[in-house]
Amino acid sequence: MSGAGKVGIVIVSHSPKVAEGAADMVRQMVGEEVACAWSGGDPAGGLGTDAVRIGEAIGRVRGDAGVAVLVDLGGAEMNAEMAAEMLGEGRGGRVRICNAPVVEGAVVAATEAAGGATLEQVCAAAEELSP
Repeated sequence: MSGAGKVGIVIVSHSPKVAEGAADMVRQMVGEEVACAWSGGDPAGGLGTDAVRIGEAIGRVRGDAGVAVLVDLGGAEMNAEMAAEMLGEGRGGRVRICNAPVVEGAVVAATEAAGGATLEQVCAAAEELSP
């Protein structure tokens, strides 16, 4: 769960190494003040994403302030949307997929979240980085 009512961050990539590396970068730059989880790869260990694993990552960081999810490609976005839907209406409602670059967006989102920004503010700041 997110600490102190702050927005949690989830990074989703088709590559487990990219997702884990981006999450590590967030932790090194923002610290443990913001809950950050990642999901990457398919169940067989190859490239891809999995809605169940994404849902588990969301569950690890979810709190009352919500969760910002950053994705790398269309398939990751589709599976993140499915994961949010699987959480159910009440629990999935505070999950937002940000249209932002994965690494830069995650760092900006986490920085905003650390400052106490709302889910909408966190996603807006990350989305400002999109071309």
